[in-house]
Amino acid sequence: MRIDPVTPDVLKPALEPRPLASEHPNQFALLRQRRFAPFFWTQFSGAANDNLFKFAFTVMVTYQLSIGWLPPALAGLVIGALFILPFLLFSATSGQLTDKFEKTRIIRIVKNLEIGIMAIAAVGFVSDDVNVQVPVLLACTFLMGLHSTLFGPVKFAYLPQALTERELTGGNGMVEMGTFVAILLGNLAGGLLVAVPGAGPKVVAAACVALALAGRLVAQFIPAAPATDPGLKINWNPVLETWRNLRLAHGNSVVFRSMLGISWMWFFGAVFLSQFPSFAKEVLHGDEQVASLLLVVFSIGIATGSLLCEVLSRRHVEIGLVPLGAIGMSVFAIDLYFAARGLPASSLMGASRFIGQPAHWRVMADLALLSLFAGLYSVPMYALIQLRSQPTHRARIIAANNILNALFMIVSAILAGALLKANFSIPQIFLFTGLANAAVAFYIFLRVPEYLLRFAALLLSRCIYRFRVMGDEHIAAKGPAVLICNHVSFIDPLLLMAASPRPIYCLLDQRILKVPVLGGLLRLAQAIPVAPRAEDPAAYEAALEAAAQVLRNGDLLAIFPEGGIPPRDGQLQPFKGGIMKILDNARRDGLQVPVVPMALTNLWGSLFSRVCLTVGAPLAAADAAPDVLRARVAALLKA
Repeated sequence: MRIDPVTPDVLKPALEPRPLASEHPNQFALLRQRRFAPFFWTQFSGAANDNLFKFAFTVMVTYQLSIGWLPPALAGLVIGALFILPFLLFSATSGQLTDKFEKTRIIRIVKNLEIGIMAIAAVGFVSDDVNVQVPVLLACTFLMGLHSTLFGPVKFAYLPQALTERELTGGNGMVEMGTFVAILLGNLAGGLLVAVPGAGPKVVAAACVALALAGRLVAQFIPAAPATDPGLKINWNPVLETWRNLRLAHGNSVVFRSMLGISWMWFFGAVFLSQFPSFAKEVLHGDEQVASLLLVVFSIGIATGSLLCEVLSRRHVEIGLVPLGAIGMSVFAIDLYFAARGLPASSLMGASRFIGQPAHWRVMADLALLSLFAGLYSVPMYALIQLRSQPTHRARIIAANNILNALFMIVSAILAGALLKANFSIPQIFLFTGLANAAVAFYIFLRVPEYLLRFAALLLSRCIYRFRVMGDEHIAAKGPAVLICNHVSFIDPLLLMAASPRPIYCLLDQRILKVPVLGGLLRLAQAIPVAPRAEDPAAYEAALEAAAQVLRNGDLLAIFPEGGIPPRDGQLQPFKGGIMKILDNARRDGLQVPVVPMALTNLWGSLFSRVCLTVGAPLAAADAAPDVLRARVAALLKA
């Protein structure tokens, strides 16, 4: 497999420039942009059509048809398995096609395929011969799974080409919200339309074809998104290519563990979604309306959490939200067990009677909140995979993620079935899932401490200090850079991390790393300990080499050139000369490293004060003398 170099211009849509994120007040403004709106409605229509078709077919088999070889109890399982099977078989090939060919062209081909599948499905729906009807619709279920398999890598590989880093979290949140709203509306429409007296299947057939045509029409307006690896040679062996893609993703530990985290979220969600009908009937004593109500509450929660990500992340890819989401998922899954286990026996009730009983409000609140936190958990990880994956094989990594998602969902179904056979009640399964979620999250966060560090920085900058950042667009989105800042307190490094969408490696006085708790967090962040050359020459030289390696790796290096925390007199201390040594080493390595001045203000005083970080325009390394840098920081302090 050959991976050709890609210039930055290859990664931009051809038809429309990407404006600065500051031009848009929020993520909803993207719906007025051609680079996003047609794509959003294309994926929305596809998700709605998938679920309208599947749910209508499931209802037909369950209530309207009599098929000896497909009993109602197995219908949902068979339809779900047929839909997921293509993800396992064809995701690897789909990822290669997405990297090799222009993405908008692939989207339009996939939507053409959807029209053809829905035309065949229409024949199945209107047929009066059950021996024709059911096999045709089962075949179309498999083909719609193939349609979704082909669209998945394109969907997530298109976004980072069309959106800026500051729009990526909001864009992913909109897509996640749209997907779950489409799933909800598709299920509701499928159930209502198939029940139309005397004409239900025919109405469903017309609706499926109409949605497919609408999706293809709007896809025509998606701007071009050029291929990222047009020279790629396709490997048609799905097993070998799947293994190669997983190894490719495994090479980047943050990306691979984010894939595992997303797959776990689908495992977690599948447990709840698959148990809603039984939970509604056996535990909550509700009818089909209550089961639908639970789906509505769950979908609204996911959509709300997905949309909140942009607000809470200050329009950056903020993985500090992931631990927050994991905590909420466990807390409310466990509370759902306690909320549901003591409900009194009752005859089956409808939605209005169910809502009218206060004992059920806690159940609905738990479902809404655990799904909201699932949205906070998943969206940043999707954005992180898109941001940190190499563009030339981003779609293949996303395809590998889809394979893992499918495998985890299958394991989820098997495990839930095994627990039920072992006489676990449904609330006990929810309790088990909540506890397992806590254990899995703890493992992931220990293996990838960046999540915990960003979470600590998020709490510090949102809950303790009212933290404001000005000029953060000057922090380089990619490539090496040196950040220099005045030193105010021990928590300065965490505040810099909160302001940057990228990891920062801080050069710190080794005494700070001995501070309880904070020192542990900073060591997890791979802070570079440094000592004065006169006190410890070996430690000084080791710190310079470690700093040089950070820049060679294309990362951000933060330095506090005052050499220590100054007296609380508000005066900026002279800058030490170590910065020049670091820049000289970078020049010898052939690196052009910009220097970005920063200034922290209002950190002294009580907690909950208004802290501001002002970021200035970068300087070329040749202009970054200590006195010049000190003057720049001093000017920022007065700004």
